[in-house]
Amino acid sequence: MKSTHLLLGVSLLVASGCHQHPLRDYRPLDQAGVNSGTIEQLKPLNISDSEIQQVINLKHAGVSDETCVVLISAARSHNRQFSSSESVASLLGARYTESDVVDFARADKLDSVSGDAVMLRLIGLSDSTVRAVLQRDLQGLPTLSSAAIGRLKNTGLTEKQILERINDGMTEEQAEVEATSREAVRNHAHTDFVRVRGRKPR
Repeated sequence: MKSTHLLLGVSLLVASGCHQHPLRDYRPLDQAGVNSGTIEQLKPLNISDSEIQQVINLKHAGVSDETCVVLISAARSHNRQFSSSESVASLLGARYTESDVVDFARADKLDSVSGDAVMLRLIGLSDSTVRAVLQRDLQGLPTLSSAAIGRLKNTGLTEKQILERINDGMTEEQAEVEATSREAVRNHAHTDFVRVRGRKPR
């Protein structure tokens, strides 16, 4: 009978450990400014020590408690741990909102889209164009990389023309061909022979 009770006790301990680590130290979260209510929300998610550091990094980047919980939950919905605080900080630094970050996380594209998303801002595209390009990415539709878009823009194409090409399904290879062709025409336009007329001799 005693052995049965002992086995039952061990089973209950193991089961409870699957939901929450009994020895997890949550004090660093409190020290980072995470409120107690948020910490209680994070506990059932069984966040690891590395994720505690990730949340601390998020707080240092100015992320709200609510968004921290959503980001951890989004990672769980994709059966993995959260490890994208650096990507989040980069996106926020490029003037994306926490709502944008959450959209990327829920689509499981925080890390894959962050580099291009930041570059789209650096290229100087309008908010509407950036939104249109990223929305296609989040929907799983083909789009061009920020490098290809930047190159096309530098050849003189307008944002509207670039979006038309993206919507028509332009590939990276096709973008490279067009950019190379437009660059060649542009460079040739500046190499035409110009006769220098000097003062006629008297």
